[in-house]
Amino acid sequence: MTEAEPFVRDDVRAFLTMLENMNRPDIRDMSLAELRGGIVAMQQFTELPARELAVIRDLACPGPAGDIPLRLYDARAERDPAPLVLFMHGGGFVMGNLEDHHRYCTEIAAELDLPLLAVDYRLAPEHPFPAAPEDCEAVARWVAANPALLGRDITGLIPMGNSAGGNLAIVVTQSLMLEPANVPVIMQVPIYPVCDNIRSHPSYEEFSEGFMLTGDVIDFFDESYRLDPNDRRAYPVLGPLEGTPPTVLATAGLDPLRDSGRTYAAKLVTAGTDVTYLEMRGTIHGFANIRKAIPSAQNDVLAILRAAKTMLERLA
Repeated sequence: MTEAEPFVRDDVRAFLTMLENMNRPDIRDMSLAELRGGIVAMQQFTELPARELAVIRDLACPGPAGDIPLRLYDARAERDPAPLVLFMHGGGFVMGNLEDHHRYCTEIAAELDLPLLAVDYRLAPEHPFPAAPEDCEAVARWVAANPALLGRDITGLIPMGNSAGGNLAIVVTQSLMLEPANVPVIMQVPIYPVCDNIRSHPSYEEFSEGFMLTGDVIDFFDESYRLDPNDRRAYPVLGPLEGTPPTVLATAGLDPLRDSGRTYAAKLVTAGTDVTYLEMRGTIHGFANIRKAIPSAQNDVLAILRAAKTMLERLA
């Protein structure tokens, strides 16, 4: 008896076929500038337009190696006291910035109706581990101590991120659990996060070829980031679990990282955390940023944001 083929949505299959026919260069044959610039340039073809918001403002805060660029989003010019979403982008700790996640951040801020602060943390290989988590923790503590600089009265922090940013969202939550800041983390929203050694899971073997995020790309990211596998900032399953704030965690069914997110979610449930776990069947890693190329991904993003809103309502 042969193993059943995994379910693949029609629009996901069409996107994967398009990628296969594009004859893309090997990631190791591209300069970092080409790699990072290409991701920004592709947004017009792969991602939905940005939402109109009352506030989109660039700023910066002090970090361990200099100022950290930030971008504040808010659907309202003024608002009553409210939580703030602290958003960390994906990109394997090597790619990603305020521009290539701009459209997605406007969607989050508009749908959650909350202020969102996006973090442009340092990238590898120029700045290997633990530069990224150090920057993100520094931003969280700065926001908690200086909300007036944003023109907002912040009642709680919601670390959120996708892929590498999902890892960083969890790491920020754990850091503020271990050493509380002026404002507490009230919820976290990691999306297809890296939580442990992904190569130890069946999903890595099943989906590391032919589903966009390949084993070769993961190897390139790991070689660049140079993480410490014994540090909970690399693999947050090693960090504190009991007392973790309510969590909305989403994975993709065709993702080599899928089982890493599953494992972390299960451990949180065992530790007594209130968890909403969503697995988006038939789609791939990175769906949140390719909502034009994969139209069904918009419904996935809205489902995640609805779950986050529901969790917040339960906390009120």
